[in-house]
Amino acid sequence: MDTMTDTTLYRADCRHFRGDIPCRPHKREGVHCADCPHYDPTDRNILIIKLGAIGDVIRTTPLFARLRKEFPSARIWWLTLTPDVLPAEVDIKLRFGTAAVLSLSAIHFDLLINLDKDREACALTDMLHADTKKGFTLRDGICGPIDADAEHKFLTGIFDDVNKANTKHYLHEIFEICGYDWQGEEYVLDVEERFDLAGVAERRNVAVDEQRPIIGLNTGCGGRWTSRLWPDTSWIGLAERLRDAGCQALFLGGEQEDEKNRALAAASGGLYLGHFSLREFIGLMDRCDVIVSAVTMAMHLAIGLKKPLILFNNIFNPHEFELYGRGEILEPSKPCTCFFQPTCRNEEYRCMEHLAVDHVFDAVTRALHDDDIQRPSAGGSSDPR
Repeated sequence: MDTMTDTTLYRADCRHFRGDIPCRPHKREGVHCADCPHYDPTDRNILIIKLGAIGDVIRTTPLFARLRKEFPSARIWWLTLTPDVLPAEVDIKLRFGTAAVLSLSAIHFDLLINLDKDREACALTDMLHADTKKGFTLRDGICGPIDADAEHKFLTGIFDDVNKANTKHYLHEIFEICGYDWQGEEYVLDVEERFDLAGVAERRNVAVDEQRPIIGLNTGCGGRWTSRLWPDTSWIGLAERLRDAGCQALFLGGEQEDEKNRALAAASGGLYLGHFSLREFIGLMDRCDVIVSAVTMAMHLAIGLKKPLILFNNIFNPHEFELYGRGEILEPSKPCTCFFQPTCRNEEYRCMEHLAVDHVFDAVTRALHDDDIQRPSAGGSSDPR
């Protein structure tokens, strides 16, 4: 509701209005509410709760795009553990904690969507005030679906056999939770600035040719999920094949993979520039022509950046992943017997040892020669043809 009156010279319903501090249009241009050309009235409050890991938060952003389309005048709030990866267009980003919970408890929401089954997220969903709630809540201390729309996703999360039989990808499932049909909505991932590839390489005494294709090799998948790891010898073999084919293999990872990636680059003649902040890492991945990764955060970053992705999968249902037609899912030639297990429990063989280097190299080659792939233009064409 417009709060503009003769005595209250402000509009609290404006998307830009903060209340505790001046809004951006005022700081930038000195305008006041009475004659502000940026007035953007809102008519409802919507809250998304998705705490989760970074990758899980990123792959939820297509839902934000749909909500913005369905409710263009809504003020959209998002509660998460990692607000840094949220789209810039999210109106209010809150990091989960006491201060955020106190603020949310004083607000009435028109729509609240909780996509997490964590006890704290479900408990908060039960506590907060909203006309409509979707997703998951807490009943007698146990997480459960709020309504029939969330039952499918709930069941795939508690029964492995139901999960294995599932043919719906994650986006289909979370849109279904909200009562929508997924219509191809893409991830929303902001790249703040172009990564200075040449400058960083020069400072770290690494030679990079920006006119040759850069293949990002994301070698890790977290310390817990070792069942997904491809052998180091395979990464070295792939980097060597790529080098011989005129490409540049760029090893990617965080601080946890730093020592490993240094060793892989030294053994293969590949590139490694070190580890970076999350935003810099996103920028670095954006300079790659193709990304090779297991199921991990880098997979979601690649999808968000609309990069061709060669995805390694062994322990998950492959139907879970939507690559938007920009990649391939590769699985070992021997079946994985450790469905959804963080560590390999097969005493006869590790399935990831049976994902052949040649198989991966051929997939990268197909991706590079796909006429639909758009590559970074700076530094000249990186098309290998």
